[in-house]
Amino acid sequence: MAGIGIIGAGVAGIHLGLLLRQHDIPVTIYSDRTGEQLAGGRLPNTVAHHDTTVRREQALGVDHWDLAEHGYFGHHHYLGGPEPKRFFGAYTAPSRAIDHRIYLPRLLHDFRERGGDFRVRAVRAADVAALSDQHELVVVASGSGDLAAMFPRRADKSPYDAPQRRLCVGLFDGIADNEPRSVTLSLSPGHGEMVEIPIRSFDGPRKALLFEAVPGGGFEVLADASYDDDPAGFEKLVKDTLRAHHPTTFERIDHRRFRLTRPLDLLQGALVPTVREDWVRLPNGRYAIALGDAHVVVDPVVGQGANSASYSAWELGHTIIEDPTFDERFCRKVARRRADRVHATSDWTNLMIRTPPAPHLLELLDAMAGEKALADEFTENFNHPERQWDVLATPERTRDHLARRGRT
Repeated sequence: MAGIGIIGAGVAGIHLGLLLRQHDIPVTIYSDRTGEQLAGGRLPNTVAHHDTTVRREQALGVDHWDLAEHGYFGHHHYLGGPEPKRFFGAYTAPSRAIDHRIYLPRLLHDFRERGGDFRVRAVRAADVAALSDQHELVVVASGSGDLAAMFPRRADKSPYDAPQRRLCVGLFDGIADNEPRSVTLSLSPGHGEMVEIPIRSFDGPRKALLFEAVPGGGFEVLADASYDDDPAGFEKLVKDTLRAHHPTTFERIDHRRFRLTRPLDLLQGALVPTVREDWVRLPNGRYAIALGDAHVVVDPVVGQGANSASYSAWELGHTIIEDPTFDERFCRKVARRRADRVHATSDWTNLMIRTPPAPHLLELLDAMAGEKALADEFTENFNHPERQWDVLATPERTRDHLARRGRT
C-alpha cells in the first residue's frame, strides 16, 4: 500500500504531509484544486498563525516569511458601551498572518519537492473506502462536499445548530498600523465584533477587517451588501460601520486611500460551529481519521481555526510515526492526544460568540482593562487555548483566576 492518503490541501493536510515526509513516510495529498487555482481564487479566510504554529512551521522547514517584517506583537482591545475601554495585551513572541492564497501554494511546492505525491482529484465520501484500500490510512482533512458528514456530530461539543454570527471579511488599503503593530479586537455590545489583522497579501501588507455581526444587529447589513454592484457604496458602508462601532480602527483611516484591494479579496457568509467524532470505521473494516474542518469548525472570532488544525495534524502525525498500526486503539490514541487543546479551542470560541455575553467573560474583560498583566496573559493564551479555557470554563474559575491576581 502507498503510505498515508490525505484528502484536503489546507493547513491541516499540508502540515501533516510535510511532517510525515520528514520521516520518509509515503504521502499522497488529494485536492480538488491545483496550487494555481488556490492562488487565483477568492479570499478563503484571514487566519493568523500564532507563535506555537510558527514554531511548528520552523520545525517543518517552511518558515518563509520573516517575523520582523510580517509579524505582529499583540492585541489592541476596544470594548464599546457607555464607558468605552481601550487597552493593550502583548505576546511573548509575535504572530503573523499570510494570505493563504500565497501560503498554501508555497507549502504545496515544498511538499512536492520533498517527495510528496500531490493529485488533483475531487473526492467524495463514497470514494473514501476505495482509497483506504490503496493506503495504510486515510485522513479526511477537508470538510467540503459530503466529507465532513462521514463523521457524526458531537452534540455535547456543538451547542449551536445555526450560525451565531454573519460574517464579512475583506482586505483593505488605507488603514495605518497601530503601535505596536498588532491585531485590533473591537467589541460592540449587542452588535458584534470586528477583528483587524495585519496581513501579507499579493501586493504587500494590507489590513484584513473581519466583521462578526450578531444577526439583527447594527452591522449585519455588511454580510449581504454587494461590492460588485456598488464599490463606493460598499466601502462607505464599511467606513460608516467602523465610525459607529469600531472607532479605534476608523481613527487610522486615510480616506483618500481607503478601498477594498480587489473584488476577490472579499468573503461573506456564515458557519455553524461544529465538533465531530475523531474517526469512523469504513465498510471494509479500515478506519478514516477526521482532521481540520472535517473534525472541528470554529467561528473565526479569535482566529484559532488554522492553529487548531496545525496542532491536530502535529499530534496525529507523531502518533502515526510512533504507532503505525491503524486500528481502533490507534484512533483512540489520536483522539486523546489532541482532545484537550482542540476541544478547549472550540469551547472558548463558542463562549466568545454567546449572545448575550456570559457575565464572567465580561468580568474578565473589564479586569483586563485595568490590569496589563491580565491583558498580557489573555493575549498570550491565544497560543494555549486550553489555558484560556482553564480560566473561562466556569464563572467560578474566572473569579478564582481574578482573585489569585488580586482582582476581587
